[in-house]
Amino acid sequence: MSTLRFKALETLPFKDFRKDNSVEIPAKLSELFCKNVFSEETMREYLTKEAFGSIMDAIKKGTKIQRHIADQVAVAMKDWAMSKGVTHYTHWFQPLTGTTAEKHDSFFTPIEGGRAIERFSGNMLIQQEPDASSFPNGGIRNTFEARGYTAWDPTSPAFIMGTTLCIPSIFISYTGETLDYKAPLLRALNAVDEAATNVMQYFDKNVTKVTPTLGWEQEYFLVDSALYQSRPDLVLTGKTLLGHSPAKGQQLDDHYFGSIPTRVMNFMKELEIECMKLGIPATTRHNEVAPNQFELAPMFEEVNVAVDHNSLLMDIMARVAHKHHFHILFHEKPFAGVNGSGKHNNWSLATDTGENLLSPGKNPKKNLQFLTFFVNTIKAVHEYADLLRASIASASNDHRLGANEAPPAIISVFIGSQLFSVLEELEKVTNGKLSPEEKTELKLNVVGKIPEILLDNTDRNRTSPFAFTGNKFEIRAVGSSANCAESMTVMNTIAAKQLNDFKTEVDALIETGLKKDEAIFNVLREYIKQCKSIMFEGDGYSDDWAKEAKKRGLNNLKTTPEALKQEMDKKFLDLYEEMGIFNHREVEARNEIKLEKYSTVIDIEARVLSDIARNHIIPSALNYQNRLIENVKGLKEIFGDKEFKSLAKEQMSLITSISENVSKIKLGVEDLLKAREAAKSISDSQKQAEGYCNTVKPLFDPIREASDALEMMVDDELWPMTKYREMLFTK
Repeated sequence: MSTLRFKALETLPFKDFRKDNSVEIPAKLSELFCKNVFSEETMREYLTKEAFGSIMDAIKKGTKIQRHIADQVAVAMKDWAMSKGVTHYTHWFQPLTGTTAEKHDSFFTPIEGGRAIERFSGNMLIQQEPDASSFPNGGIRNTFEARGYTAWDPTSPAFIMGTTLCIPSIFISYTGETLDYKAPLLRALNAVDEAATNVMQYFDKNVTKVTPTLGWEQEYFLVDSALYQSRPDLVLTGKTLLGHSPAKGQQLDDHYFGSIPTRVMNFMKELEIECMKLGIPATTRHNEVAPNQFELAPMFEEVNVAVDHNSLLMDIMARVAHKHHFHILFHEKPFAGVNGSGKHNNWSLATDTGENLLSPGKNPKKNLQFLTFFVNTIKAVHEYADLLRASIASASNDHRLGANEAPPAIISVFIGSQLFSVLEELEKVTNGKLSPEEKTELKLNVVGKIPEILLDNTDRNRTSPFAFTGNKFEIRAVGSSANCAESMTVMNTIAAKQLNDFKTEVDALIETGLKKDEAIFNVLREYIKQCKSIMFEGDGYSDDWAKEAKKRGLNNLKTTPEALKQEMDKKFLDLYEEMGIFNHREVEARNEIKLEKYSTVIDIEARVLSDIARNHIIPSALNYQNRLIENVKGLKEIFGDKEFKSLAKEQMSLITSISENVSKIKLGVEDLLKAREAAKSISDSQKQAEGYCNTVKPLFDPIREASDALEMMVDDELWPMTKYREMLFTK
């Protein structure tokens, strides 16, 4: 392995650090937009009027597509795709592995007479049958009951990757349980659409549909491919398990928003071209805080399409990076001592009349509408904070939460001091009917001033996991490797539930004789009182906040096993069932999958750490120690007993220190492997995950400490290992 690492490094021409792989960008990127997407414009060209109308109704109204229409769509898709050199099609779906999946089938079909044609029917478009047993299923399906189905999602446009037509799809078991991220997300989006549209009837009866929107921000690291190959821990776990930090990391903040290195810029240019072709509206690129860390962000889109685009983007990024001799890291914390990577999810609600429901208006009526959705969102997070925390839980994200601009595990809401003052004013609203003076005060001096307040109050609290940023809420705790669908499913489910409850309470007050606005103010007042505990404007990293949060009754679920245990609370199980998102069995299965994945990740890291420490660090240390011993012998031979002791003092100290640290590593590895076997033998998934978390992970540190001590001594012997920081962070 050591030889392979050095061979990988030999591929680097350090004089110019890779040849310039320049990329030419067209004069107008907009001309490439949706070039490889079966977009609305393309559908108008290829579909009959009947088929086009049916597709648009499915997208906008959720109506079903008749089988004869599906046949028309399939033929049109095939003709369009073949005009671009496509030979195969696949149902592109998002199983619970956390990545995307595809099974390619050819349009090619033999017919009689030794001839062949290209065929693609409505049946092929609507449904495909991959093997479900090899995907995570949480015990829903046995291996001998392997059948699973993918089903076309017409609300997300088909696209072309290479020579393959990709059809976004859901993935379900033979008996109908969901086995992917998309199906529950679509259910949650339907739920919040219905709930928000019902509430909007208080304000604008012309609104017939509310669409959740998402703007994600994808952070990532780029590492030269040869340097990546020199790190077995990076290759096998996505993070560096050993290795000392560089003298210069991010201390000077000089990388953040700095000029983008040429090699990286070429990667970004080609990436943006591919994004445009696939309809991903990428608009922002910049250096992030950590060395070799960057960010890409698109325009806001409808949540389902945005989630698909993010999953697609991660695949494209890896492919494009490879062409530029980079490897891309989505791990939340690949390097200790520098910022980790997140995927901020900016969430809001938009109406079919063109309004953003989390953006204030120009008059008190519109601002009451804004406050209704604003306060209900806060109330939803207050009621279901632990469920939101569970949705972003993973072994890799545990490394990131709580430091270096990543939010803590305590779920709180930041809204800014001025908006907080507005809510305090609303809290004072009289119970029941409002006097004329109170109505005037509320409408003119409280609610009416919200646009002015927000004009200069769009600052962001970098330590808040859920922050209001002017016209949206930013979920900052989502990890960079995560599928956005999980947090978005939770967010839209809890928002839908809360809006349903709100309408029920307001309608009940109206029936008692209160006017609509009075009823709304009364309910909002109670909500503000109930959820003030989750609103926090200060430093989320401080010890004082952890103590204060505990007093407020907020959970601090620092680890994935802790968070996932809360997910099985009856309150959350019943919520999912009530809202039609999951049945109890589906929640249990997903919880099982996440726990197993957590344990497996820690298990792999333990094995890799043990292997590197025993088979790379120790042999190199002993080689160096042998050289030191020969040096000491030579000094003694030249200078004799009297002088050599003082001359060889440092070497003798190093020899002793190497032996001590080698012994520590051996003992540490033995303890780690025993703990790993003990945890692995536990049959209960929750207890197994807790075992890996509480027993196995703490044993990493003694091995790391001893290895780091050796690395500082035997730098030359372990050059690909010990120099990884300086080299990985070279521009």
